[in-house]
Amino acid sequence: MSILHSDGLGQFQQDNARPHASRVATKWFHEHSSDFRHFYWPPKSPEMNNIEVIRDALLHALENRSPPPRRPMDLWTVLKDEWCELPPRYLQTLVESMPHRVATLLCVRGGPKRY
Repeated sequence: MSILHSDGLGQFQQDNARPHASRVATKWFHEHSSDFRHFYWPPKSPEMNNIEVIRDALLHALENRSPPPRRPMDLWTVLKDEWCELPPRYLQTLVESMPHRVATLLCVRGGPKRY
């Protein structure tokens, strides 16, 4: 975190998935809490994380590949290519949608939401 955000303004975000909320992970967060700010994230809210949305887009593109990649290096190459093909406007739209998604999440008090 200190390398990426030397200004001290970086925040660590995680989705409270079971592995991230384990005793070991929780202990680590407490031990390192002075190293970064931890952004509270409602449990099991992957739709609030733009990385999850992008991952789904990449997986969809991967599923449409013919032939599918067979080796790990081929998979890596395809994923990098698909990442580069994501239109900047698509990524900007995801960022701009965050206020609406946060407002919706607040309305349902962190529960599941319908689109």
